[in-house]
Amino acid sequence: MPNPTPAIRVTAMPADTNPYGGVFGGWLMSQMALAAGSLASRISRGKCVVVAADELRFPGAMAVGDELSVFVTIEKQGRTSLTISAEGVARERDGEGETKVASGVFTFVAIGTDGKAREIASD
Repeated sequence: MPNPTPAIRVTAMPADTNPYGGVFGGWLMSQMALAAGSLASRISRGKCVVVAADELRFPGAMAVGDELSVFVTIEKQGRTSLTISAEGVARERDGEGETKVASGVFTFVAIGTDGKAREIASD
């Protein structure tokens, strides 16, 4: 990803696993949505809601204790919406080894105080 600073960094815990003991893909997806949502709110200067999650891929696996870093990039900005790509990279708990474990594209709509779509302010 172009931005070398992760939008979010979190450690996978035992509660984040599936019945087989692996880190749950839904947990990875939620972390990517949180990171993308943080960027969407900063760019739109207000509330944004996710309306679509596309192109979800889980090319690698995480272990409990691994640190997940999520990197986000704006792919497209519309009048009321933002499309943001997210990539999750796991770093092993006791070393420097890294593995791409997830990626996806999230679409957000900026929401006003009336609960309806609002324009994203341009600078």
